Amino acid sequence: MIGVARIMSYKPEVQTDDSGKWYSNALRFATKEEAEANVRDLMMRWFAVRETRATECDDPVTHQWVDSKLKEVEKAP
Repeated sequence: MIGVARIMSYKPEVQTDDSGKWYSNALRFATKEEAEANVRDLMMRWFAVRETRATECDDPVTHQWVDSKLKEVEKAP
């Protein structure tokens, strides 16, 4: 279909102040649940996090969240 964006991954995002801006890093997950679990873990380690979310994006998957640990996804040759 023309003009239809395909969701390739989910990115974890945080808000750290009252500006309303959302911040993310280069981590991309195959599922929303993985991204949410990762951002919850991040929230427990950072003191400044006010809000979290996982958003859809068209970037390729880079990581998995397995047994509460970050695992890099192997790139196809």
